[in-house]
Amino acid sequence: MNPSIRHKLERLSDRFGEITALLADPEVQNDQNRFRDLGREYAQLQPVIGQYDAYRDTEAEIAAANELLADPEMAELARDEISAAEQRRDALEPQLLQLLLPSDPNDQRNIYLEVRAGTGGAEAALFAADLLRMYLRYAESLGWRHEIMSASEGELGGYKEVVVRISGNGVYARLKFESGTHRVQRVPETESQGRVHTSACTVAILPEVDAVEAIQIDAGDLRVDTYRASGAGGQHVNKTDSAVRITHLPSGIVVECQDERSQHKNRARAMSLLQARLMSQAIDAQTAEQSQSRRLQVGSGDRSERIRTYNFPQNRLTDHRINLTLYKLDEIMLGHLDQVTEPLRQEYQADQLANLMGS
Repeated sequence: MNPSIRHKLERLSDRFGEITALLADPEVQNDQNRFRDLGREYAQLQPVIGQYDAYRDTEAEIAAANELLADPEMAELARDEISAAEQRRDALEPQLLQLLLPSDPNDQRNIYLEVRAGTGGAEAALFAADLLRMYLRYAESLGWRHEIMSASEGELGGYKEVVVRISGNGVYARLKFESGTHRVQRVPETESQGRVHTSACTVAILPEVDAVEAIQIDAGDLRVDTYRASGAGGQHVNKTDSAVRITHLPSGIVVECQDERSQHKNRARAMSLLQARLMSQAIDAQTAEQSQSRRLQVGSGDRSERIRTYNFPQNRLTDHRINLTLYKLDEIMLGHLDQVTEPLRQEYQADQLANLMGS
C-alpha cells in the first residue's frame, strides 16, 4: 500500500477511536448538537475503519504465516495461508481506496435543471425540448419528481429556455456531469433538401441550497417584478399577476417562477432558485481556480465548453471529455442515460484516485 495512503488511514483510525470515546462521554451526550455531529462523523468513518481493520488483520495473518516458513513441516501449509491471505489483502486495497475518495456534499441534493437554446435558432429550441424530455424520462425511470419553474417557448415549438426542479434520491450525484454545451447534428423537419444542420443548447445543473446554507442576500440588491403567468393554468392566469421575476442587481442574475398559482409561493421558489445560482457561481469560481488542468469539470456549469455531440443521422452520441462514443442515440434520447453518466462517474473517480495516490 502507498505509504501516504496508509498514513491517512492511520490518522482516520486514531480519529475514529477518539470519536468512539467521546460518544460514550456523558458530557458530550448532553450536548445534542455536538453529539449529532460526532455521530455523523462516526457513521462516515465506520465503513472505512472496518475495511482497514480487516486489511490489517490480513497483513497480520501473512506475517504470522511467513514465520512458519522456516519450519519444514509447516512450510507447505504456510505457503497456502500466505497465498489466500494475499488474495484477500489485494481485494481489500481497492475497496479501501474507493472508501477514501472524498464525497461531494451536494450529491444527495435536489437540483434545478436549466436548458437554453443556443446557436441554431428554431432547431436549437426544438432540441432543447428533446433534451428536457430525455432528462424527464430518466427522472421518471428513477422515481424522481419534477416541476417546471419557468419556460419560454420557441416560435416553432420547443423552448428558448426552461427551468425545472427535480427532486429525489441522489439527483445531483447522477446528473452533475451534464452541465455544458450539447451540440446536435441532424436534418431539421423544415429542411427541404435534407441537409444536416448543427445547433446547440446549454445545460446547467444547479444543486438546491438548504435554507441553513443559503447565501445572505440584501433585499436592496433585488428588483422584484410580477406579471401574469403564461401557458397552462386555466382562467386563473388571466386574473392575477401571480408570476414572479427577481433580478439580483449586483450579479445581473434573473430568475422567475410561474408554476404556482400563489404569488407568495412563486416568490419563495424564485428566491430558492436565485440562491442556487449564486451558490453555483461561487462554486464555479472555486472549481476554476482549483482544477484548471482537469479534463472533467465536475458540476462546474461551464456552458461555454462543448461536452457532447448528438449525431442523429449516425445514431451516435459522443462525450468529448472522456472520448466516449455510443451508437445508441435513439435509446439515450428515450431516457436511458446511465450508459452515459456511469462512465463519466467512473472517470471522475479514477481522477480522484490518481490525486489521492499522488498526494
